[in-house]
Amino acid sequence: MYGIKTYNKISAVGLELFDRDAYTVSDDVSEPVGAIVRSAALHDETFAPSLLAIARAGAGTNNIPVARCSEEGIVVFNTPGANANAVKELVLAGLFMSSRKIVSGVEWAKTLKGNGDAVGKMVEKGKSAFAGPEIRGKKLGVIGLGAIGVMVANAAHHLGMEVYGYDPYLSLKNAWNLSRNVHSSDMKGIFETCDYITLHIPLNANTKGTINAQTLATMKDGVRILNFARDGLVNSADMIAALQSGKVASYVVDFPTDEMLGVEGVVCIPHLGASTPESEDNCAVMAAEELMDYIENGNITNSVNLPDISMPKSTEMRICVLHRNIPNMLTSMTAVLAKDNVNIEHMLNKSKGEFAYTMLDVNTCDRESVAAHIGAIDGIIRVRII
Repeated sequence: MYGIKTYNKISAVGLELFDRDAYTVSDDVSEPVGAIVRSAALHDETFAPSLLAIARAGAGTNNIPVARCSEEGIVVFNTPGANANAVKELVLAGLFMSSRKIVSGVEWAKTLKGNGDAVGKMVEKGKSAFAGPEIRGKKLGVIGLGAIGVMVANAAHHLGMEVYGYDPYLSLKNAWNLSRNVHSSDMKGIFETCDYITLHIPLNANTKGTINAQTLATMKDGVRILNFARDGLVNSADMIAALQSGKVASYVVDFPTDEMLGVEGVVCIPHLGASTPESEDNCAVMAAEELMDYIENGNITNSVNLPDISMPKSTEMRICVLHRNIPNMLTSMTAVLAKDNVNIEHMLNKSKGEFAYTMLDVNTCDRESVAAHIGAIDGIIRVRII
């Protein structure tokens, strides 16, 4: 039986995909081969030697010690695009909330309770304080054209906005999905010309504080900024100063922090981007499928630390090797197999940064002997024979 450990509450739609004749799925599995997590922080977690893979039911993997997982031979998956529509819809709501002062208007309306027939007159007298511009005809800059960014850009165009997109790593798939009416730009151009800017990039050492005093200074006065990606992309102190000076008219963020709560011009949404039943189902299904395909077939799809690699299984046995991306690894592995009189029918190798993964389909072999001999090669991290 394969053990799958769950962290957080994972949608039953995804967990039901695991054949219970082959898998045990629980939050208290002692020696799991796989794990599914949403928001639980795993940086202080000690992983069992049996753990082969962790699937994040979502896009971001900041809660997972990815570098340590690579060293321990654990593949880390995410589920890009599974929650894209849910986030896109909330971003569109954020666009309207950044313009029309809807949230503050609703809160003000609540204060009129108890005034009876006078409420109507009070509304008409006070509503001008919450007026704001329409988004139609305005320029929107979309920084990051992954699954979410592309959907936001396309939807904003259909709402009548003039859309500019920036992503130096735009994939072929996302490029095909992007509307021809979305203009290409660099980040500097977006900062200087756009009325609205929405962030859809990962948080890392290069992107932390993308929105700061220097970049804010280059923007149009009264710019409206949306952040449904990660809190650390925006320098909070610099954003507050820009709001107070009027440089930024509104900041809509899906990651409330103590310093941002209650600041005039800030709309703090309690991390609702992917909080829809459809999104949770989609993420759980994708995570379960990724784990099963890796555990049962050795294939890797949507990994953040290993290359995407898959091939149809053509023989009775498959040798899966996770190793460092260094010279002579393939030569060393094939030499070991030749010495053990093992014939390779098919082989596939791919690398990603410092790490690589090799699949070798063979008709038969002595599992223990081959695993031990390949495992003894310098640079090998994990050997598995399926």
